[in-house]
Amino acid sequence: MIGVRSHIGCTAVGEVMGLDEPDQARLTRAAQLALSWHADQSRKGSEIPYVSHLFQVAGLVLEHSGDVDQAIAGLLHDSLEDADSPEERTRRDRTIREEFGAGVLQMVLDCTDTQENEALGNKAPWKERKTRYIEHLARADSRSLLVAACDKRHNLDALVGDVRAQGVGYLDRFSAGAEDQIWYFEGVIEALRNRIPLRLLQELETRSAEFRALVK
Repeated sequence: MIGVRSHIGCTAVGEVMGLDEPDQARLTRAAQLALSWHADQSRKGSEIPYVSHLFQVAGLVLEHSGDVDQAIAGLLHDSLEDADSPEERTRRDRTIREEFGAGVLQMVLDCTDTQENEALGNKAPWKERKTRYIEHLARADSRSLLVAACDKRHNLDALVGDVRAQGVGYLDRFSAGAEDQIWYFEGVIEALRNRIPLRLLQELETRSAEFRALVK
């Protein structure tokens, strides 16, 4: 049995650690918010509920030794950029700060590629947003970078799997083509290099290379 690492205290080598009641309550509340904010969304071009991505990112955070606050940020990392208006984004920003603290909110902000005046369906052009995001990662705290890396790790997993199953034409449903996607993921990886766990970096590099080979 593999235990989940909590942010409270530490244990002897080999001892199983679980989540205490406060951690459970915080994760449960974050999951409730993720569901309420994203339940009507699906993955682009599919019927897969979008919340699948959020739960898997949170799981990857914990798998790579992140703590509960980082897992919460994983669950909520898309909540601001997916708000349907600047006013709704402000409400979500306030909710995250009040319920989970400024640290969690900062991690969510660091994983967000839109600005305060942007909303779902009314965002800056893709290349502008992604360039800004990569530049921001270079300045972001390492706690945020773990969450961002797990987000991109699952994105690459999904892209590689879908292109393998459906062919390169699958990418037609996205705002960016294969070359832009390669530029973006490789740029993110370079921004993360030497700043995230080595295993996670290697996983990102492996999947990025797989994606490049598939679309080339």
